[in-house]
Amino acid sequence: MNILVIGGTRFVGRHIVEKALANGHKVTLFNRGQTDPVVFPRVEKLVGDRDGDIQELEGRTWDCVIDTCGYVPRIVKQSVDLLKNSINLYVFISTVSVYEEKGMLILPEEARLKTIEDETVEEINEDTYGALKVLCEHEVLAAYPNRALIIRPGLIIGPHDYTDRFTYWPRRMTQDGPMLVPDLANQPVQFIDARDLAAFLINLIEKNRTGIFNATGPDDKLHLGDFFEQCRDICGGKAEFVMVSDKFLQKRDDIKPFRDIPLWLSAKNEPYGDMRVDISRAIDAGLTFTSLKKTILDTLAWDETRPEEEKYMCGLKPEREREILDAWFEERAGE
Repeated sequence: MNILVIGGTRFVGRHIVEKALANGHKVTLFNRGQTDPVVFPRVEKLVGDRDGDIQELEGRTWDCVIDTCGYVPRIVKQSVDLLKNSINLYVFISTVSVYEEKGMLILPEEARLKTIEDETVEEINEDTYGALKVLCEHEVLAAYPNRALIIRPGLIIGPHDYTDRFTYWPRRMTQDGPMLVPDLANQPVQFIDARDLAAFLINLIEKNRTGIFNATGPDDKLHLGDFFEQCRDICGGKAEFVMVSDKFLQKRDDIKPFRDIPLWLSAKNEPYGDMRVDISRAIDAGLTFTSLKKTILDTLAWDETRPEEEKYMCGLKPEREREILDAWFEERAGE
């Protein structure tokens, strides 16, 4: 197949391109040429900006396009409209954050979607991200009602994950000393290895599948406490867990769930809709899962290749972790 990838050099897009090439497909990349431009030296690269500078795509045809980086509906509409007569299938990477999850114990693809009062808003933040992705999906489905494949991943993890939302834990587990972990051992956890997402997506394209699929994992239930224990064992078991109460963490305005303590959602977010996504449709369609052990070890190996000066995007820095633990010990001593 002849595949156009919008993006394709960073994390998820990179894994998708690698899988497509491994399966013998021809790939063309379209991006700004700013992120790792030397990767995939033998792949055709078209340079432009999907917001107003997409002329390089005119007059070309592909079997499908994989849109890895669409966040604003106005911008997505530009590629949607331009490629309407140039491709057979439009693949859009969305997110499970599209769901209006209040009160939902499990989220199938048919669950209620988020809305936004002002659909012209283009600022992307935790309040607008999911609703804007819904509007992006609408643009794709309106133009390609029978030729669209929408993938809604959960938290994506694995090598090249620049967000550190998962990487923080394997890195931290290799270190000695007391380690802050929230006491919500029974909080559900879902995530998907980017390589599994890429394999699933390419498999669906090869079968010319259309429709909407949630894509996260694992296939068995996983809870936060189980993850911490497994991660510590896999990484060498050096950290000493200090179970800090969820209520204590909630009281601190300087600690944000998921950003400062990755994977922790806080009990105030029950029933944890983003971590209770129904993936039965994807499993029936061929989604498979890399073992947690392999994902952790491969992520750790990749993390060790990163430059010393690279800024980590998530997680507690050592001095902040010590300060919070000291405050926790002090509160406990005063009880």
